[in-house]
Amino acid sequence: MTGAASGIGALLTARLAASDEVKQVIALDERRGEVSEATWHILDVRDPAIAEKLRGADVVVHLALDLDLETDAAARTAYNVRGTQTVLTAAAAAGVHRVVLCTSAMVYGALPDNDIPLSEDAELRATAEATGVGDLLEIERLGRRAPRAHPGLNVTVVRPAVLVGGTDTALTRYFESPRLLVVAGSRPTWQFCHVDDLCSALEYAALGKVDGEFAVGCDGWLEQEEVEELSGIRRMELPSAVALGAAARLHRIGLTPSPAGDLAYTMHPWVVSVGRLHDAGWRPQWTNEEVLAELLEEVAGRHTVAGRRLGRKDATAAGAAGATVALLGAAAVVRRARKRRGL
Repeated sequence: MTGAASGIGALLTARLAASDEVKQVIALDERRGEVSEATWHILDVRDPAIAEKLRGADVVVHLALDLDLETDAAARTAYNVRGTQTVLTAAAAAGVHRVVLCTSAMVYGALPDNDIPLSEDAELRATAEATGVGDLLEIERLGRRAPRAHPGLNVTVVRPAVLVGGTDTALTRYFESPRLLVVAGSRPTWQFCHVDDLCSALEYAALGKVDGEFAVGCDGWLEQEEVEELSGIRRMELPSAVALGAAARLHRIGLTPSPAGDLAYTMHPWVVSVGRLHDAGWRPQWTNEEVLAELLEEVAGRHTVAGRRLGRKDATAAGAAGATVALLGAAAVVRRARKRRGL
């Protein structure tokens, strides 16, 4: 297990260590985690020495990814891609039979003509314009190539829907806003995945109960109107050109961590079938409604506008719609100032 000390990695490490079907868990991270039943090795996953730590393992679950919104994009890509390359090569060298990679259903892309739900075999039409998606697409490419480069190595790819449960992403921050931004003419649909369900799906993959490329999430989906009714948060509707243009400018001048590409995932459908897991006997323990309720409880008291977290003082001063107007206005002021300077 890589990335075993925190987040999903820590949850899955504990789960596998308690499983009667798992003989031993080898936990790899840059710090020691809290699962005493695991055998810990402290190292960076980009270190080729990882191959020695994997000897004797049957399966590697690779969860050492950096998808933090605040991380420098170039540094994030360097870590994610190099780490995955090293793990796949080291696993093959160590005689590991299977590597499980975890990406996201975002790799399918959010497009107005997407089927609802998307087949797990649907073409990956995402671009690198959203946070971390370029890294995930490259990780998937490495995963597809690895069995050809290393015969005998099986690679399983798990693609969760909007992940909730101690997570911080552009999509969870959407629900920290005083108003839910809706782009005029778009048709948002929402499918969630609780981290508990992701861990159980990863356990299925680690134990070889399901393989290949598959999605994981709640059954079905919620329309935007249902989300608004369940959350009690009203919408703020903007024309597409205004919303996308403002998002791009705000990110370019450093006011928000989210690029304009993140907005597509709140505009267009990208819900997926979870048929392969169902065929293997897996069922989600959470519904979309339950996960949304937990998400709203988690983000209570946080204030985010256009992907940027505001301090309590900022949020109180700005007010609800006023905060959005302030950010949009700031982008316009910067743009006018640059034009005056001839930039």
